[in-house]
Amino acid sequence: MLTVADSVVFDAQTVRRFDINGPRYTSYPTADRFVPLAPDRGQYWLSRRAAGKKEALSLYFHLPFCPTICYYCACNKIITKDHGRSAKYLRYIAREIALQRRFLAGDDNLVEQLHWGGGTPTFLLHDEMRQLMAATRRHFRLREGGEYSIEVDPRKVDADTVKLLGELGFNRMSVGVQDFDTAVQQVINRRQSEEETFSVIAAARANGFRSVSIDLIYGLPRQTVESFARTLERTLAAAPDRLSIYNYAHLPGLFKPQRRIPEADLPTAEARLQILALAIRTLTDAGYVFIGMDHFAKPEDDLAVALREGRLHRNFQGYSTFPECDMLAFGISAISQVGSAYYQNFKTLDAYYSALDRGELPIFRGIELDADDRLRRAVIQGLMCHFALDFAAVEAIAQREFGHSAPFRQGVDGQGFDGFETYFAAELRALADMVEAGLLTIENRRLRVLPKGRMLIRGIAMVFDRRLRADRERRRYSRVI
Repeated sequence: MLTVADSVVFDAQTVRRFDINGPRYTSYPTADRFVPLAPDRGQYWLSRRAAGKKEALSLYFHLPFCPTICYYCACNKIITKDHGRSAKYLRYIAREIALQRRFLAGDDNLVEQLHWGGGTPTFLLHDEMRQLMAATRRHFRLREGGEYSIEVDPRKVDADTVKLLGELGFNRMSVGVQDFDTAVQQVINRRQSEEETFSVIAAARANGFRSVSIDLIYGLPRQTVESFARTLERTLAAAPDRLSIYNYAHLPGLFKPQRRIPEADLPTAEARLQILALAIRTLTDAGYVFIGMDHFAKPEDDLAVALREGRLHRNFQGYSTFPECDMLAFGISAISQVGSAYYQNFKTLDAYYSALDRGELPIFRGIELDADDRLRRAVIQGLMCHFALDFAAVEAIAQREFGHSAPFRQGVDGQGFDGFETYFAAELRALADMVEAGLLTIENRRLRVLPKGRMLIRGIAMVFDRRLRADRERRRYSRVI
């Protein structure tokens, strides 16, 4: 069981040694491995749910509209002040909801988790918010006590909007802050006062939201250790239930808005490490539990409880407490996970609208997992969510996935071979340097990530990513730290 005291240790020398570029593993295989996929494959996987055990669903809605641009942002977004565009978009999302629902069994409509992401979901007018939630409830049943969350830009939300969100059923809110320092806000084109932020959080609590999260980013231009210390101080004054402290990935070749950020204003690699070390020390001293990667939560928060009880899960919405949910996603670029498949919607409005006008699911790419993918997904999930692997438990999964078929047979029941150690022999050899550095232990047929290795969990998980080995240098990822 993880405790506040031993959940994570920041060791700068170790971080420098093992900090590499790598994926965030909101899925395995990762989205950059997706290939062209016909729309009828999405229909196939939705229909397959009718034949098996139907767990509750998770729904994700991508709402891409923003009235202004934040220069650091790498999301799929549309900058506009025209609500005619959002009105049209919602009409098409309603068509997509009906289309996806058509392929599910008649009673397969129970939802346990729902999330509106963006973009800026609170760009929508009040009537548009009501319209989208009404379209959702026409086709799905939202379970009482489920987790219904929304990303909020405090600059665009007043108390009446927060009240409406509570009435619509939202009970969790993620508040974008990034940094309270005005010099940082100026250079990233996101001016946001403390008063705006604190007012939204107070309104959320007054309207029954059971969890409020604050999002920060380290590595932004003009950030210093001293300035981020003040941001952390103001953040703790708001007493959020959860905190996310993301690493800014400066990739101006991929994301054009980032070209407006002068590289000379970015903190040095050493300063970034000092800022991260400060954040970890400050939050753990304040009693927050390190959940994984860049997430922290109060000990009584559902995420922290799920971590302690071994129920934590990870999907395209990040860390979650609902491990058995298939995820249906709606809107441009949204990614669904159903059974052994991932499939992604078109990224542009024109392509998205055209597919729905043809009566097709707006899918353009995805991946259907084979037995090895499903096994490695379980391994990477175990590492990312529990900081541990039990070899016997992985072998039980392998037996279910492979049966007695090659290539796993000799690993499970062949003479003189032990399953996990045979199948993952190359991976275990590759972990030797991390064992020597004190990041993890491998003993008694169990891998355990130590406190010093938990900040580097992405790098440990990468060792088990078979698809990453051959072409790591061709892929562009953010740094692990």
